[in-house]
Amino acid sequence: MRLEIFCEDRPGIAREVLDILAERHIDLRGIEVDPVGKMYLHLPDLSFDELKTLLPAIRRIKGVEDVRTTAFMPTERDHFELATLLETLPDPVISVDDKGRILIINPAAAKLLKGTVAALQGQGLATWLSGFNLQRWLEEEEPAPITMLVKLGGQRLLTDFLPIWVSDEQGRQTLAGAVVTAKTPHRLSSQLTQAREGTASLDAILAQSAVMKRLIRQAKKLAQLDAPLLIQGETGTGKELLARACHDSSGRRQKPFLALNCASLPDSVAETELFGYGPNAFSGAPTSGKRGVFEVADGGTVFLDEVGDLAPAIQVKLLRLLQDGTFRRVGDEAERKVNVRIICSTQRDLAALCRDGQFRQDLYYRLNVLSLALAPLRERQDDILPLAEFFLERHCAALGREKAQLSQATQNLLMNYPWPGNVRQLENSLLRAVSLLDGGHIEPKHLELPSQTPSVSLGDAALDGSLDEVMKRFEKSLLERLYPAYPSSRQLAKKLGVSHTAIANKLRDYGINKKK
Repeated sequence: MRLEIFCEDRPGIAREVLDILAERHIDLRGIEVDPVGKMYLHLPDLSFDELKTLLPAIRRIKGVEDVRTTAFMPTERDHFELATLLETLPDPVISVDDKGRILIINPAAAKLLKGTVAALQGQGLATWLSGFNLQRWLEEEEPAPITMLVKLGGQRLLTDFLPIWVSDEQGRQTLAGAVVTAKTPHRLSSQLTQAREGTASLDAILAQSAVMKRLIRQAKKLAQLDAPLLIQGETGTGKELLARACHDSSGRRQKPFLALNCASLPDSVAETELFGYGPNAFSGAPTSGKRGVFEVADGGTVFLDEVGDLAPAIQVKLLRLLQDGTFRRVGDEAERKVNVRIICSTQRDLAALCRDGQFRQDLYYRLNVLSLALAPLRERQDDILPLAEFFLERHCAALGREKAQLSQATQNLLMNYPWPGNVRQLENSLLRAVSLLDGGHIEPKHLELPSQTPSVSLGDAALDGSLDEVMKRFEKSLLERLYPAYPSSRQLAKKLGVSHTAIANKLRDYGINKKK
């Protein structure tokens, strides 16, 4: 049995507990002391009468608050938790000492090495490993984490070798061994497939801001409908991601989702891509013809990006498709019928295009049955840092390096930058920063963001006036460019090496603030 004693951290209290056990001739099998004020005893099973006198005696010790029975000692609980974790993991996991001998091995790894957990413990892993000199790596002065395609147990596996370092009381680190983890080709292929296909359900979209949470609630309702959906938003806000998420959250999720950028294709190509073409429709065309996007996606969803750029002739054919689901391939007289849901996106004002005669008004009303508006990133400030952390983790993992950290100045810059390219610009900026980063922290200079504040040129116009007027123009421009990264008088003063009172006065005089 085990006892858990809640007590003060007082010298001699453990000795008094042991004296009580000795008086009653109770064998002590183990004792553990928790620094937060607990003591654990491992005792043989006691009768009810023995326990009835033992517990009050321990409670009478000065500094003991309570004592009760418990299921496990802390080390036993840790052991069971670790064992459960290792047994649950589907990937082989092996821990070795600094000589390469197996200390811990999970059932998946034991099966790979064609042995039992008990029989493999203490054996040298090199017996089953080829393509990598484990012992030489362990003998390096500072072995670094490494990922290699090796043969383990006769199978070619992508394997991680991670060194284990332990620190002594003086902070000196010693290599204790390594953890070896591997992935089978089947499991790795499955994970890559999942990553490519993505979990684009609406619940998977990062939404911390109130405006995005409201959008996701609306999208969940509209995703279940079959009526056309129009998604509006600036470039880079994630319109295609939202369209795919609506498809994956709908009853059509098992059918294809096909996307076509209407602005990137010439009119003739766009028509054949959308509707296909019939046999011998043009010189060199195959006799069997070719299916278009709508036929291939039958039963699923077609996403038309930048629908406002469609040519008038294609708008007519799309209108008929929306009306009754029928169309004709290019150069073919046979009428075909499909069942697709159409989701469109645009960053242009379709109503204005209708007034200018560039977009059919009847098609606009057909497409704009249901609509969602994606807010630009500058209006979703609560999403900026979570998105940045998400992209950092993904890019660092892809490059096989530890996750980089954002300095406070970088976080300030991210929060105050206007992001004209929205989420796409944020992701690309972080990818560039991570790719070129030497250390572990990302500073504002690593992002290389284009300035969104006017700068003073040293041309004739900038030099007009007195010296004081020219200096004030330059000073204002400098403060406007630095303020997004250091958005407080104290931070900016520290950056420039002046008093925060002086900076606060200048910011007020020049009208520079967070609102601006």
